[in-house]
Amino acid sequence: MARRKLHLQYILKNSARRATFKKRRANLLKKASELATLCDVDACVVVYGEGESRPEVWPPSATEATRILGRFQAMPETDRCYNMMDMEAFLTQRIAKLKQQLEKARRDNHERETALLLNQVIAGRRPGLVGLSKEELESLGSMVQRRIEDVENAKKLLDEKEESNPALAAALQLPEATLLLEPPVPYTAVTGNMEVDAPELDPRGWLLDVTNKAGGIGGGENGSFGGDLAGASTSGGGFGDMFQLGNTMAAGFPWADHEPFFPPAM
Repeated sequence: MARRKLHLQYILKNSARRATFKKRRANLLKKASELATLCDVDACVVVYGEGESRPEVWPPSATEATRILGRFQAMPETDRCYNMMDMEAFLTQRIAKLKQQLEKARRDNHERETALLLNQVIAGRRPGLVGLSKEELESLGSMVQRRIEDVENAKKLLDEKEESNPALAAALQLPEATLLLEPPVPYTAVTGNMEVDAPELDPRGWLLDVTNKAGGIGGGENGSFGGDLAGASTSGGGFGDMFQLGNTMAAGFPWADHEPFFPPAM
């Protein structure tokens, strides 16, 4: 489980501050002991607690602690103060770091605002760039110029790759759009003229002839429409001639039969 971020600030509550001090001081003395044992170095820790008359010191031996502190005091001032940090130096370093973070956040926000403005201009929601301040116009022009330079650099890089690799250049070339049509399937058309010699028929005369032979529409003994089915199928009247005429119209074709196929012979 990840530890939550610790906010370094003064603890206002007395009981919580004293409990945190005791816990942190014990951890600090433990770390100093581990450092001296594992790395075989001289380490000394002196911690003054709030309201305490005597400090907490490690190593526990006063002679060893005095020796290490005397060695530290004998060092040149430049070496002694190289990594030394008091509360004032700590706060100054902290403030400088926060200022850097604030400046970076401002630059990022300004870049995002300019990019959003550029998208609005491209989408046509800022016709004529009306209502933009001088600073916004300068930022917008600077971003457009950077985008153009990025495109030009990308094109140059691609051209260099194509010159060094001919196979890549050939692969990147797009073929011209051509319409590919399949050739038509060859075939042979067989044509022929079939002539059928048939006399021209007058529909009115044909209808009168059928009517006379059938004895009139609605009357007659054998071939009339009003007669029975047997009479109409067996007589040699108008219906027989009609079927004969239908058969003769197919004369001359391969499927034509020389004999009438309907009605069947009795």
